[in-house]
Amino acid sequence: MEEALHQILQYGMEAWQTLCNHSSLFAYNAHEPMMFTTGLFVMLFAVFYAIYGCLSRATTLRLLFVVCFSYYFYYKSSGCYFLLLALVTVSDFLIARRMADADEQSTRRWLVALSATINLGLLAFFKYTNFFAQLIADMRGLHFEAFDIFLPVGISFFTFQSMSYTIDVYRRRIEPLDNMLDYAFYVSFFPQLVAGPIVRARDFIPQIRKPLCVTRTMLGTGILYIAGGVVKKIVISDYISVNFVERIFDNPSLYTGFENLMGIYGYALQIYCDFSGYSDMAIGLALLLGFRFNINFDSPYKSASITEFWRRWHISLSSWLKDYLYISLGGNRRGKVRQHINLIITMLLGGLWHGASLNFVLWGLLHGIALSVHKLWMGITGIKADVRHSSRLLRAICIFFTFHFVCLCWIFFRNTDFANSMAMMQQIATNFHADVAWQWMCGYWQVLVLMAVGYALHFVPASTKTAVRRSAARMPLWAYVLVLVLAAFVVVQFKSADIQPFIYFQF
Repeated sequence: MEEALHQILQYGMEAWQTLCNHSSLFAYNAHEPMMFTTGLFVMLFAVFYAIYGCLSRATTLRLLFVVCFSYYFYYKSSGCYFLLLALVTVSDFLIARRMADADEQSTRRWLVALSATINLGLLAFFKYTNFFAQLIADMRGLHFEAFDIFLPVGISFFTFQSMSYTIDVYRRRIEPLDNMLDYAFYVSFFPQLVAGPIVRARDFIPQIRKPLCVTRTMLGTGILYIAGGVVKKIVISDYISVNFVERIFDNPSLYTGFENLMGIYGYALQIYCDFSGYSDMAIGLALLLGFRFNINFDSPYKSASITEFWRRWHISLSSWLKDYLYISLGGNRRGKVRQHINLIITMLLGGLWHGASLNFVLWGLLHGIALSVHKLWMGITGIKADVRHSSRLLRAICIFFTFHFVCLCWIFFRNTDFANSMAMMQQIATNFHADVAWQWMCGYWQVLVLMAVGYALHFVPASTKTAVRRSAARMPLWAYVLVLVLAAFVVVQFKSADIQPFIYFQF
């Protein structure tokens, strides 16, 4: 056994040496950031995984190896801005340690405020400097030339994740870590570093020092998640985006209302497959490394209310906003009126988290008002948020209206130009032309097929998906290889000339 491990390690080192002969491996290229779907990552991960397996019993060395790879991964995604990741890691680790030693509540409150200031200050500078400067210039009637500020990939995710740790220490929900390496591992763990899911310290930290154990179930489930995520991203999301959705949103006035509506349906599927595809790959990679993440998407378009939608969509962010923003504002503890105000403020800030643009603010405001109205409706009627116990017909009707409200909001989310959003809705309302449906289906039949497949898979019952995952866990090794080969074959047939960046990389 030891001889076999030695041979694997030797092979891995030789492969690594071969890869290192190419200087581009260590040079950041802004036009080709490293992503899970690039060939470079696949090659590097194969070498990384071989070495990782050989370090299974050397826990500290294995953690250090993963941290180094994670920082390299982030460097290949954002260049020298990996220093920001290091700054956040060191500052929050030291602040949490100092908080643990502080007896006075005022000192603890000052320290958690310092952590929030550092994290939110970095986030505000890189994401919102130009936004607020432009607003001030507009109010004063001045011309503003935007500053050349690069947005580091994933800064919204790792700052929120690190900040949640210090807040939990402040609230005494967790004990601070004694080891800087463990905290660096938690913040920088590459599967979820640049686009989530946002992992809670109390869920992840207990796993760090456990003996490495990748069970057959974890291996099978992980491969299934990765293959499914790649197909979602490249086959469905990228294809319908490049070949249809982008054309509609770029020039909505050139297309009929029917085509605009199909474009909106296409974008709803695109953003779901893009982001949930990334989350699936992150969950799968973590399973291959012996770690478990909570699910981040739970078939959100099955929701029968906007409240249920936010329990299913981007779960790690929505639960973060609830626990660290909504509750901090007072939640539902200060009366009904304040509760509704807190809901709207939370979603407004959630919209602003997605980007420094008024379209995101409007998107968040619409969702906040919808959540408030639904909360009011539940209080009056006593109907539950998900309508699970109602008749199938009533639930189907609720799902229909919830989905179309979400699609309406996606118009403002996708369009940075408010005029384009108005043009899309005007075309749908006044220039629908259902008679072009057959012509559209013939001209975009590949897109139509992929949209049909994507939505059909989305609405597959949860019990069926669970059964598939259980079956995958019992497959022999050759079957895993076959799944990956088939996924690669399908991807090659559909992928566009250039791999499209993940939508949430910009957030």
